[in-house]
Amino acid sequence: MNVKLNDNVVVITGKYAGKQGKIIATSPKNGTVTVEGVNIRKKAQKARKANEVSKIAEIEGPIDVSNVMLVCSSCSKAIRVKYNVEGEEKHRVCPKCGAVLDKAYSGKATKTTKKEEAPKKRVRKRAKKDEAETVAAPADGDKAE
Repeated sequence: MNVKLNDNVVVITGKYAGKQGKIIATSPKNGTVTVEGVNIRKKAQKARKANEVSKIAEIEGPIDVSNVMLVCSSCSKAIRVKYNVEGEEKHRVCPKCGAVLDKAYSGKATKTTKKEEAPKKRVRKRAKKDEAETVAAPADGDKAE
């Protein structure tokens, strides 16, 4: 699938054609996405507690992923996703304006190598004893010879 969670998409076919919304759920196994405000269905919800009221809720239903197109965030046009491969990294790119669509990717492939630090050794904190108690000499009468 060329769309991901929280992407802005436009519906290109069906009853909701032309409507834009954000993807709130994806199902790659079924090839469907759930778009905010699209394919509204009614569902009866029974009251589960004494103080709740039964109601008919409106929820979004899934639509096929082939019925949506991604909207570029910079040029605001519906696009087909182009993939740019740099080394081992693969990024989604707008073919019209060249903007990178992946939010985690900043634009330049720079690898920052961190030195692996060993986990800090846990040291048990002990209460400090008074120096007078630790250095206390036994009384004169207690000496055994």
